[in-house]
Amino acid sequence: MTRISRVHYPVTSLGPGKRLGIWFQGCSLACKGCMSRDTWDSAAGTDVPVATLTGLWREAVADGADGLTVSGGEPFDQPGDLVALLTQAAALRADRDADVLVYTGYELAEAERRAPGVRTYADVLITGRYEAGKPTRLIWRGSANQEMHLLSPLGRRRYARYAGHVPDRPPIQLVADDQRIWLVGVPPPGGLRAFERGLRQREVSLDGPSWR
Repeated sequence: MTRISRVHYPVTSLGPGKRLGIWFQGCSLACKGCMSRDTWDSAAGTDVPVATLTGLWREAVADGADGLTVSGGEPFDQPGDLVALLTQAAALRADRDADVLVYTGYELAEAERRAPGVRTYADVLITGRYEAGKPTRLIWRGSANQEMHLLSPLGRRRYARYAGHVPDRPPIQLVADDQRIWLVGVPPPGGLRAFERGLRQREVSLDGPSWR
């Protein structure tokens, strides 16, 4: 069973195109200033069979998804489940040009030690701990130290143009369900404060935002 924070489809703000997003629950790195502190507690979230997650990926691929984005939390804190998910996901996209992007706070060498063979199944890894004192406007990265590793021909073909790309406006989605409002994407420096100000102007208050 994989400990999962949430799953969302379609995601359009963490990778190119229309994607399935899977967020692992639990993070031992606990980077200061992280916007997703709700994903740190390994006892929170929901246990989900890998088969269920791959079933959702199968449905997304059938719907024309361009890729799978795995984030967290910290996916490499559950390395066995991560590799199992990516292995099955790779098999299901065999006849489609759908890429797999994985986020981790570990450096590349650390990630490969934790999950040997991960580069066989991931097209792109975005690595490195979030460092609040190193802001960046590079697309899909939270701090300037984080690196985008293009691991496969598909990854290089699809992501090479994004390696140094600075968008005019970072892609962000606002998702609401019965219990919460949450942001999908990587806000620009100061973006969360601006978001809260905008809500206050509309007389909307947040009860325990995940970035505090």
